[in-house]
Amino acid sequence: MNSRRISKLILLVAIVTLTFQALAQNAPLFPKGELATTKTHVGDVWLSEVSGPDSTFAFSIAQAVFAPGARLDWHSHPGGQILLFTDGEGYYQERGKPRKTIRKGEVVKCQPGVEHWHGATPTSGVTYLATSPAKGKTIWLQRVTDEEYGTKK
Repeated sequence: MNSRRISKLILLVAIVTLTFQALAQNAPLFPKGELATTKTHVGDVWLSEVSGPDSTFAFSIAQAVFAPGARLDWHSHPGGQILLFTDGEGYYQERGKPRKTIRKGEVVKCQPGVEHWHGATPTSGVTYLATSPAKGKTIWLQRVTDEEYGTKK
């Protein structure tokens, strides 16, 4: 294993360790962040950058906090993304697959180029840490319908 991979692994282990320590204490990991003003979601979503990419680490880490009922539009990541759920209950769905309920302490790996969406359930907010390699910007697609979200039968 080369030194760059070891450094990435050490950083990921540190993040996971801090995450689970805070979960055990029921304490927030990071400040809530700023209310997102983009048109790529429904409901209230707060975002904060925890760590940006630099000359050593070619990936970023961000925290997203969703109010109950909030969700992102369909999208994909050219380099993939890993979501570490730190609080609440949410949904994750890949195009053409059933929607999954995700809870605090679970991890989701969004594969490169796979269309998906994620967000809170109608009755619970959700918070996660997201890490993504710096391999292109998120590709935003159409809005998640009420039927896809599960609030309209």
